[in-house]
Amino acid sequence: MANEFTRSAIALDVQGVPVDVAAIHRPGHLEPIVFLHGFGSTKEDYADIVRHADFDGHPFLAYDAPGCGESGCADLSQVSIPFLVETALTVLGSMGIERFHLVGHSMGGLTALMLANAHPDRVLSFVDIEGNLAPEDCFLSRQITLYPEADAGRFFDDFIERTRHAPAYASALYAASLRHKVRAAAVRGIFESMVQLSDHGNLMDRFLGLPCRKMFMFGEQNATLSYLRHIQTRGVQLSEIPRCGHFPMYSNPAVMWTEISRFLSARPVEGTRSSACPPDGIPPSG
Repeated sequence: MANEFTRSAIALDVQGVPVDVAAIHRPGHLEPIVFLHGFGSTKEDYADIVRHADFDGHPFLAYDAPGCGESGCADLSQVSIPFLVETALTVLGSMGIERFHLVGHSMGGLTALMLANAHPDRVLSFVDIEGNLAPEDCFLSRQITLYPEADAGRFFDDFIERTRHAPAYASALYAASLRHKVRAAAVRGIFESMVQLSDHGNLMDRFLGLPCRKMFMFGEQNATLSYLRHIQTRGVQLSEIPRCGHFPMYSNPAVMWTEISRFLSARPVEGTRSSACPPDGIPPSG
């Protein structure tokens, strides 16, 4: 069986902390695409890029964040969004990737935003899949303050059980693998930094100020996000994924890949994305 991508283990030092990053990647002659996964997800969310001919020729890189998936971290208490940004820069340097298209989901979307804001000249385009832009986006991470628990294991157990019963597409599927994809000791630093940045990090201005082309992708269950009309009027392309909540890669991956491909190739969007919205392109806010 031919290998359509390569698996690598990359030993790094991130802010003085030894990190072993597990990555998947392939070479190509076109512009590279870098994927940053969300909390509770892994690099394999994006392995199916090799199944879609629209991306032929594009190098890609996806890796597990420290403390997630197959990536290790010598000090899990150091893991936070700023630490993940430094990890991304270190991984990119080790892979020799200078300029790239950026795709980030949720936690990875916030990491991608901070990375793009710090190095706007390196990012060719940005697909933000429900990455945090405002306080309302902390529906998962804010549980660290809404349900205080000193014991990391007990907090994570309770978080998984709440997630399992959340009334949204793919919630139970997502919850089923959380314990295998995230180390409990990494959760607090990730969640607290996500809440801090969402509440006080001026994320909307950072996002809108990026000079690259931008798409914001969201599931139809989240079409009431209050800022959608605002970011569209500022030039952000919207992509509403039908029959989907927060996880298009689990609920409707075929449409997710089609939307990313259309955006990267700047082809006109037809059918699924825009047909999910009224003629003006935006559902009414809730």
